[in-house]
Amino acid sequence: MKQVFDYLETVDMAATVCDKEGLVVYQNQRAIKRDGDVMGKNLYNCHGPKAGAMIRHMIETGTTNTYQIVRHGKHKLLHQAPWYDESGAVAGLIELAIDLPDNMPVFDRDNA
Repeated sequence: MKQVFDYLETVDMAATVCDKEGLVVYQNQRAIKRDGDVMGKNLYNCHGPKAGAMIRHMIETGTTNTYQIVRHGKHKLLHQAPWYDESGAVAGLIELAIDLPDNMPVFDRDNA
């Protein structure tokens, strides 16, 4: 597979990419530090049935999933989105895990 994710090594977030079979094909160093090196492992073996069903659904339909978690006392935003091959077909998923500040401002651009 052509390596096109090198720029993700320079961002302050964890990035993990899987193919459409659920095999992890890329992790940046921050994701490896967070989850350990899971390159070549299958996401379906690392997640329970509910999460596995969500992964399958996103790959089959090309939908995204975004949510917040608290891990080790820190709020994080997780965004999972499909990535596409040259023909435009879903090729797998990319997950970005972003640390959120404790007091993150919200700006209402509709009523500015």
